[in-house]
Amino acid sequence: MSAHDRLFAAIQRACSPRAWSRGVELSRAGAVASEPSDDPEELVLRVAVKGHSLSPAVSLWPAECEWSCECSSRDEACFHVAAAVIALRRAHEAGEAGPSAGGRTARVGYRLRRSDGALAFDRVLVVGEGERELPLAGTLTDLARGRVEGAPTVMATAADMAIEVDLGSARRGVLPGALLKKILPKMADTKEVRLDDQAVTVDAEPVRPHVKIVDQGDGVRLSLVRNPAISEVFSNGVARCGEALRAVAGAALSKEEVERLKAGDVYPRERLAELVSTILPRLEALTTVHRKAKNLPRETDDAEPRIAFETAQMGDALAVLPLLVYAVGDGPAIARIDGERVVPLAGLLPARKASAERRLLNALERELQMSPGRRQLFTGEAALALVPRLRGRGELRGDGHRAFVRSGPLTPRMSSGTGLLGHGLGVIFESIGEDGEARSVDAAAVAAAWERGDSLVPLLGGGLAPLPHDWLARFGPHLQFLVAAREPSGALPRHALPALAELEAGLSDGDDHGDDHGGAPALAGLRALAGGYEGLPEVELPADLGATLREYQRIGVRWLSLLRRAGLGALLADDMGLGKTLQALSTLRAGERALIVAPTSVVHGWADQLARFRPVLRVSRYTGPRRSRDPAADVTLTTYAILRLDDELLRFADDASTPWSLVILDEAQTIKNPESQVAQAAFSLAADARVALTGTPVENRLDELWSLFRFLNPGLLGGRRDFQERLARPLADGSPAAAAALQARIRPFLLRRRKQEVARELPPRTEVVLRCQLGEREREVYQAIEAATRAEVIAQLAAGKGVIQALEALLRLRQAACHIGLLPGQDAARSAKVDLLIDTLAEITAEGHKALVFSQWTGLLDRIEGPLRGAGLDHCRLDGSTRDRAAVVERFQSEGGPPVMLISLKAGGTGLTLTAADHVFLVDPWWNPAVEDQAADRAHRIGQERPVMIHRLVAEDTVEERILALQGAKRAIAEAALGGALDGAQGAQSLTREDLLGLLE
Repeated sequence: MSAHDRLFAAIQRACSPRAWSRGVELSRAGAVASEPSDDPEELVLRVAVKGHSLSPAVSLWPAECEWSCECSSRDEACFHVAAAVIALRRAHEAGEAGPSAGGRTARVGYRLRRSDGALAFDRVLVVGEGERELPLAGTLTDLARGRVEGAPTVMATAADMAIEVDLGSARRGVLPGALLKKILPKMADTKEVRLDDQAVTVDAEPVRPHVKIVDQGDGVRLSLVRNPAISEVFSNGVARCGEALRAVAGAALSKEEVERLKAGDVYPRERLAELVSTILPRLEALTTVHRKAKNLPRETDDAEPRIAFETAQMGDALAVLPLLVYAVGDGPAIARIDGERVVPLAGLLPARKASAERRLLNALERELQMSPGRRQLFTGEAALALVPRLRGRGELRGDGHRAFVRSGPLTPRMSSGTGLLGHGLGVIFESIGEDGEARSVDAAAVAAAWERGDSLVPLLGGGLAPLPHDWLARFGPHLQFLVAAREPSGALPRHALPALAELEAGLSDGDDHGDDHGGAPALAGLRALAGGYEGLPEVELPADLGATLREYQRIGVRWLSLLRRAGLGALLADDMGLGKTLQALSTLRAGERALIVAPTSVVHGWADQLARFRPVLRVSRYTGPRRSRDPAADVTLTTYAILRLDDELLRFADDASTPWSLVILDEAQTIKNPESQVAQAAFSLAADARVALTGTPVENRLDELWSLFRFLNPGLLGGRRDFQERLARPLADGSPAAAAALQARIRPFLLRRRKQEVARELPPRTEVVLRCQLGEREREVYQAIEAATRAEVIAQLAAGKGVIQALEALLRLRQAACHIGLLPGQDAARSAKVDLLIDTLAEITAEGHKALVFSQWTGLLDRIEGPLRGAGLDHCRLDGSTRDRAAVVERFQSEGGPPVMLISLKAGGTGLTLTAADHVFLVDPWWNPAVEDQAADRAHRIGQERPVMIHRLVAEDTVEERILALQGAKRAIAEAALGGALDGAQGAQSLTREDLLGLLE
């Protein structure tokens, strides 16, 4: 069997009968056409579907028997894929390389022409293989819906649709520069671009200005010069570079900088060091600089940065002044760095090495909590502990440190040597013998001796020392835990560092030995994780951050930064709407490699927020069938679906197996099932730091929390089975000790703030239950379903079987409680619940309110639309079939938009801000309260100015009333795991067999 035959058979097996039948229809209708591919192993076919603006691209890899489609279907093989492979087989049978729609379909072409020094823009339809061109009348949406008579079927790409959205009403002619430069990069993904009837390409990378430096007197002169790559410049912001069109970069340099460079920016001799060290690095980052001057200071690449400590004795205090300097080899410093300024100390000027400087400064802050140029005073035990930590971290100048020496009995302290840096235990015990030599003993030996009840412990190198019993009485259990956590190699897992920091904090709290422990500066910031986060180290926010953070958000950034510096995973679990995305992107750093994984529906939102709040960062979207990695990107955006498909390609930041600097999972509850392919792909990512963002870390069961921490800090919660036995089951059974143990274990890595705690300016949120009585026929149908299934299903559940049958019965009962038209074989024009909904909506919209109406069933939304129209209530709708989600949201959010939005729970439960609404209706209650809370939070979030009312519609005397009780129990178990009280949590870990019995009995 050939590779094409195997692929055909595999897709046919994966397709549902309905999808395959639809594929046959489309292939017969000539709706499939081949497209070129850069990959010789890949076949790309585009499928046009009547009534749909976008024609999805299908990728087939016959040799690997794989396929993908850029549509949003979750089926293993959608009808687009079926149409593509069927059309491919028909073409091969006809002796053709691939299917062609001939004159029945058209592609969108882009035609540019010169017009008085500018570029004029137009779009056409290219019919068949270029036989003829037609003017593009109306919009692509009009064409797709058959509103243009005689027009061919248009195979529009995602780039075509994005360009149309950007164009708005500006369809042709000389476009404004800002608009043309906006759509030009998207035209790079199209195939039909011509300039004055000549085929041209489009390069998405803007063309940069050039700067030349020449001598002027004993100084230099900087001026703007023409970029030699540019062949022609058009007045609306586009340049022709040979056969390619590129946007002219205009926002990199400030207006003042451009004016100075146009006039000739002169730097005298005394400012040349500032020019070379401060100004040129910025210019070289934004422009292409041509150095033609001989007067520029001589730089050396041989100098390396290092830290120097100037020490002096000031009374009883040790004064330490850290300095960042450059030196060649072991020689004296040739320059000192003061912020961005280079202060020459000799005749050479060092070439700045930003990454090396950053590592030194980060280590100085992390390990010693010091900043260069700021003198600090240390007294007593703090001074004694500091001196040995300074040695080996930089050059010591002066004699102040020589006056601070240590002597005494066996003393516990935190080590800042290789043990800690290698994530070892970091606790050592030292003793000074009569010969003046310092001897130490391993912490494991001390812990073992104390457990045995010994009074003495052997020292390495000979001798015995008395155990510090007073200290061990307080901290012995902590020490034993850390010793037990060590791996066979002796290394301490990173997730144990907060516990180590808590021990170190205890060492610092004034016990008899507390001032002798020597400290562990690398852990000092982690101490705050054990408390209320007030002591979190300050961090400098990115200079390009285009937002003002609220205080709680600043705390979140400090917390994330602290864990990231320590190499620890962080779970930011703030309520929906509190700005988790903004807090996360505030920690991103230019020049590093970050990977952000998010649901497909919110990737565009991430891209928008990065462009808005972190414009300096270079962002690459790794999505779509032609996705490719940008090796120069600071941030790579992708989806969970792509992560699952390309897990090996995304495992590292590049082909050299370099770990990602940071991996962020948004809506991280997506990996709640640790056995799923997407969770396994997330676990395999190589990263220096990991962050998970979710407002619902526990939705159904505590296994979901285990999965999150398996990604963030592997090993923290032990193995999955061990976690179930030691923590999850006891907690679900109501054990306060298990709840306390779980909270203590995850507390350092979990930050969760509720709206009522940190966003007090938010208006109140009120939840009410609207109850309705089923009509006579509805009640008869409901009771008939109950009578037909209840007894048998309950008996099977009691015998340990029948879960699938129970879920099916529960589904039918819930549907009957909402609208009997949802049931197979039943039909009804109205329902009691829909009538109650329409009456309530009519009342609140008459008072000027707007409302969101959620249901998990699109079929129920269909049955609500008719009564809405009958009541004269304008509305819009968002569900899985909605192509332009942003347009629907914008229409609803606008002042004159419709007062009602119908939303499917799955499509609209996350990633949307709908603060125009102040009423939320949950038509069919769901036993998972986290899902309903996500839906309600579309309206109750930052930006909402009015009180929000949450309505749950419940049919009396039905299973829906028991679902409300189960919601309360599930909410209690989540709060108990994440730091709340255990009251009411017993028995509510997940939708168990007992839960099903409770719902059906």
